[in-house]
Amino acid sequence: MKKSVLITPGDGIGPEVTREAVKVLNACARLAGLTLSLEEAPIGGAAIEAAGNPLPPEVLNKALAADAVLLGAVGGPRWDKLPMVQRPEKGLLAIREGLGLFANLRPAKIYGDMAGASTLKPEVVDGADLMVVRELTGGIYFGQPRGITEKDGRREGFNTMRYNETEIERIARVGFQTAMRRHKRLVSVDKANVLEVSALWREVVTAMAPEFPEVTLEHMYVDNAAMQIIRAPKRIDTLVTGNLFGDILSDAAAMITGSIGMLPSASLGEGRGLYEPVHGSAPDIAGLDLANPLATILSVGMMFRYSFDLPAEDDRINRAVSAVLAKHRTEDIMASGKTPVGCARMGDLVVEALERG
Repeated sequence: MKKSVLITPGDGIGPEVTREAVKVLNACARLAGLTLSLEEAPIGGAAIEAAGNPLPPEVLNKALAADAVLLGAVGGPRWDKLPMVQRPEKGLLAIREGLGLFANLRPAKIYGDMAGASTLKPEVVDGADLMVVRELTGGIYFGQPRGITEKDGRREGFNTMRYNETEIERIARVGFQTAMRRHKRLVSVDKANVLEVSALWREVVTAMAPEFPEVTLEHMYVDNAAMQIIRAPKRIDTLVTGNLFGDILSDAAAMITGSIGMLPSASLGEGRGLYEPVHGSAPDIAGLDLANPLATILSVGMMFRYSFDLPAEDDRINRAVSAVLAKHRTEDIMASGKTPVGCARMGDLVVEALERG
């Protein structure tokens, strides 16, 4: 089997964590008998510096030609004074749109003996393993009309939350299918008691449930869902929700793992996937070998599962990460009795664990 991957390291710690993830990508591909073709291209601030555009057209074309994209992180204070449409984050939004990626999958789970790294009680999080399925291209982030106007001498900002039936059905199907591959329990999150768009969301998701009779469907208001993720995360297996709610809830789920540096993600569409850590570019620690590369490494595991149809390799990477964490930690997840390591050494350790089997 042959697969092509576009590597877009981005900004800040992006190149560091991506470098370690590529080591794991290559090692796991060798073990799986997979031939890889890798190409690197800039995105975000790096692309602004190189080409004056956070996503140059030629980079998008390379992404469209690849089987998968591995992205580091984008953004940083040096570009904060640029107009909104020219900032690094627009490159991320543009590549998602250009690739037709509408579903974002964010797992949050305990790897090995990491329960003690969480700020929540170990008995609450130990054994937690949930997946947030977030709609990525609709909702209030994209709805029109939007803007800032002046009314009665005062400025007023406004945004519009919109979802149509097709958009809801599309993401709900991903939620049901994801639940089928896990423990067949799906929680659909909305605010149907006060929002008409959520009332439609609940109606459409409910109507789809008979297509998946093995999946137990539960509806939950977003405020309750936020509480349950912190209060009883083991209660939730797979969660599907809209763009705004998913953005917030997936970051709340970071509390389960103890560090946002442990959260991978996959953005999926029709036939392509973009894989990236949930964390940002952390420019304050860039170049200091302090970054945690595990979220990016675990994103590579998701690439094997969702883009290459090799779920056993995702499992292999997860086991390797758990084995390494038994003895070694980066600074953000450091615990008593563990050996501190930097970004590069952590990547090497995961590769060594993979090769040991």
